[in-house]
Amino acid sequence: MSSWKGKTRGGLTGYRIFLFLLQNVNINAAYLLLYFVALYYVIFAQKARKPMYYYFNTIIGFGILKSIYYLYLNNLTFGKVIIDKVVMMAGIPNKFTFEFEGEQHLHQMANNNGGLIIGAHVGNWEIAGHLLDRINKPVHIVMLDAEHKKIKNLLDNVMTQKKMNVIPIKDDMSHLFQIKEALIANEIVAIHGDRFLPGSKTMSVNFLGKDAQFPTGPFYIAMKYGKPVTFVSAVKENNKHYHFKATPPQKYINSKSLINRNKILQKMITDYTQELELTLNKYPEQWFNYYYFWNKIA
Repeated sequence: MSSWKGKTRGGLTGYRIFLFLLQNVNINAAYLLLYFVALYYVIFAQKARKPMYYYFNTIIGFGILKSIYYLYLNNLTFGKVIIDKVVMMAGIPNKFTFEFEGEQHLHQMANNNGGLIIGAHVGNWEIAGHLLDRINKPVHIVMLDAEHKKIKNLLDNVMTQKKMNVIPIKDDMSHLFQIKEALIANEIVAIHGDRFLPGSKTMSVNFLGKDAQFPTGPFYIAMKYGKPVTFVSAVKENNKHYHFKATPPQKYINSKSLINRNKILQKMITDYTQELELTLNKYPEQWFNYYYFWNKIA
């Protein structure tokens, strides 16, 4: 398995083209272009294609033809997710509808002592912000500040909606102090739990039938500060509808014993991955980690 390299797919030119279509034509025109762009990525983006084919064929167990079809569907859905993100961030008129399953769990967390929202690169994390705005408590989104800075600057020029509080991940580890301050203030921190950069502490768990490494950092933070955790997802059910889900908050008690602490971390990550499996079993095409994720590659 190779760790994530800290860069998401897509380039500045592509964002500009789709942004032009969204502002001057409509979202359907942007979606239409995607059918050709997705085919291009399936044929020519070998670096991303191989691990995704491995995911569909070896991990999920699809046959060759079905794996190729889902490879195309995955690229198409990923493009639509990006377009939807731009639409929401730029305040472009749209007809999106949302189903909020477990919203009360987030309000419960907000009304008490805050906590951690842990998601994954499945579905549309940014769309989840549509719900986070409804929470009557500051929400801090942890993300890599340097990731596609030019693209983010481009979107900043057209953003009209309320911006989230961003905690940038930096080499000097200053983000850890910001996370601590937010949690001590009983606020909410949202973070991904499925990617890590080289050198990060990880733990191996069985995920979709094979061992994979997951970062311990997000889970250890919750345990260290005694904060409840809810696992969330926001999947695209069709072109106009999203389904947001949040699990009941759960607090994992820390231990002074290193052995017991590792057992607790293992339990936390297992709970997280089991919830992630439920989502992927229903929406396998919405897995957006474009690198070899599992420990053993056939």
